[in-house]
Amino acid sequence: MFLDEMAEFSKKTLEMLRQPIETGKVTISRVRSTVTYPASFLLIGAMNLCPCGYLGSKSHYCSCTSKQITSYQNRISGPIRDRFDISLSLQSIPIEKNTELVRESSDEIRKRVILARERQYERYGSEICNGRISYETLMKTNNFSEKIKHMIKQMTLKKKWSNRVQIKIIRIVRTISDLKGEQQLSEETLWESMSLSRTQDEQLIKRRNKG
Repeated sequence: MFLDEMAEFSKKTLEMLRQPIETGKVTISRVRSTVTYPASFLLIGAMNLCPCGYLGSKSHYCSCTSKQITSYQNRISGPIRDRFDISLSLQSIPIEKNTELVRESSDEIRKRVILARERQYERYGSEICNGRISYETLMKTNNFSEKIKHMIKQMTLKKKWSNRVQIKIIRIVRTISDLKGEQQLSEETLWESMSLSRTQDEQLIKRRNKG
């Protein structure tokens, strides 16, 4: 499911997504009965960093105040943000530079994903992936070195990550390793995983305040 301009959705609507994102099920309660349906899906959301849409732009000036920016971004609550595996701030790229990028074809990506899934099915003994396996099984079946655990702990203290975010980082590390065909979890893969949860929002707001 793709939510374009995610911050424009009502907060109530977004908060209702918390249960199905977390459990893969949705429960509807009425006066006389309660029904639970399967609702496993991928959620993708896109939004601007500010109301005018130009915060962080290299070619346009953002006319929003810091208060307006904060209020706009707070439309997406912390619990909802925590449920996103990947959170990135993207910059526009000039058309001429697009042609210089090294591209991997869809067919090549598909083959890598299929192999990564097969590795996970074999590891867990059933058709289940890193994103859905229980945390206990994830930790039991993967060799997380003490150094990797220490790095996650240090970054957690620095970034004040919740338990949910820490677990998602671990799942992403394992998935990136599977996509690379690597059995062992490396520091490089961990840094790559953590970079996928890094946004520029706070840094950009701080710059505006200093300016």
